[in-house]
Amino acid sequence: MIYFDNAATGGFKPRAVTDAVETVVRYLSANPTRSGHRLAITGAQTISKCRESLANMFGGISERVIFTKNCTEALNLAILGFCTQGAHVITTVYEHNSVLRPLFALKEKNVITLDVVSPKQDQPFAITIKEKIKPETKLIVATSVSNVTGYELPINEIAFIAKENGVKLLVDGAQGGGHVQLNLKKDGINMLARAGHKGLYGIMGIGALLFDESVELNPIIFGGTGNESFNLNQPSCYPERLESGTLNLPAIASLSEGVNYICTNLKNFSAHLYNATEHLISGLNTIKGVQVYSHPNRAGIVSFSIKNIPSVEVADILNSNYDVAVRGGLHCAPLLHKFLKTDDDGLVRVSLAVQNSTREINYFLSAVEKIAKSCNNYKS
Repeated sequence: MIYFDNAATGGFKPRAVTDAVETVVRYLSANPTRSGHRLAITGAQTISKCRESLANMFGGISERVIFTKNCTEALNLAILGFCTQGAHVITTVYEHNSVLRPLFALKEKNVITLDVVSPKQDQPFAITIKEKIKPETKLIVATSVSNVTGYELPINEIAFIAKENGVKLLVDGAQGGGHVQLNLKKDGINMLARAGHKGLYGIMGIGALLFDESVELNPIIFGGTGNESFNLNQPSCYPERLESGTLNLPAIASLSEGVNYICTNLKNFSAHLYNATEHLISGLNTIKGVQVYSHPNRAGIVSFSIKNIPSVEVADILNSNYDVAVRGGLHCAPLLHKFLKTDDDGLVRVSLAVQNSTREINYFLSAVEKIAKSCNNYKS
C-alpha cells in the first residue's frame, strides 16, 4: 500500500527505532524508578536520556519534560493543569479537538472564558489574536501547523505578543514536530506539547509536554511515582509531580532514537516535503473538479475535495481500488472546516513523509484524475 497518512501516524520507522523497541521488550522488561536493581536502573537511564534529547532539541529543561501517552494527554495536562478559575483563554479555529474539547469543557463549567480567533483578510493573524487580549487573559493556545491544510501559524509573532502582555503560550506541536523548528527559549514558547509517533519517528503510545520555569502545573493524574511514598499528596518536584504510574519504556526508547534521527535531518527533510507538496498541489490543480485547500508546506500536508464526491468516499475508493492510504472527513478540526465551509463533506487529506517517492505521488495524481472523471463524467 502507498501510505499517505503520515499526519495521523508516521508510516516509516528508522531501524534504530525498531531495534530500540525490540531491545527493551526482549531484555529490559523492568520497571524504571520503582526498583534498585540493574535492569530498573538501566530503564531509568533510558528515560533520562530521552528527556535530555527532547530538552536539547526543543530548548527545554530535562526535569520539565513530562512523558504522556500521546499529544492529546500532553495538551490536556497543560490546559487543565494551568487554567484557574476566572482565566480568559484565546485559541484559534485551526485547533484540533485535543485543544478544543478541554477548553470548551472548562468554559461549560464556568472555569474560564474563551475566545476562538479566525483569520481576517489584510490583517496579520497575530494582530487578530492581540485584539482579543484582556486584563484577565492568562493563556493563548495555538497549533504550530494545521493538521488539515498544513498552514504554519506565526508562532514567533504570537509568542512576542503573549510575552508583551504577560500571557503564557501553549503550542500544539503534534504536526509541526520534526518538520519545523520549535524552541521554547528561542521562540518564546512557555509550553509545548509533542506527539512521538508522527514526525519524530517514535512508535505509538508516547507524547511529551515541555514547559519553562515560568509555568507551574497542577497534576491531573495522581498515583505512584516511585518516590515520597509516605507522602499522601502528589510530590512537588518535577517530573514526578506530573508522571504517575509506569511509563511506556519501549515507546520512550523509540522516541529517543527518533529524536536523534530527525535532529540530523530536519532541514533537509523539511525542504524535501515542501517540494513534494508543491509537486502534489501543482498536479491536483490540473485536474478538473478538484479544489485544493493547501499551499506548499514543510509538514507534507495537502487537502482537497472532488466535486460531487464526499471526502470519505474518495478515501474509500483510493483504498479499495488503488491501494492508497489517505484520510477523509473532518480530521478532528471542526472549527476550521466550518471556517473553510467544508463541514458538510470534509476534505481528503494527503500527508507525505520524506520516504514517499515522486513515482507514488504521480500514481496518486493519476488515480485522483480517474476518480474525478468517472464520478463527474468529465471528458479528457
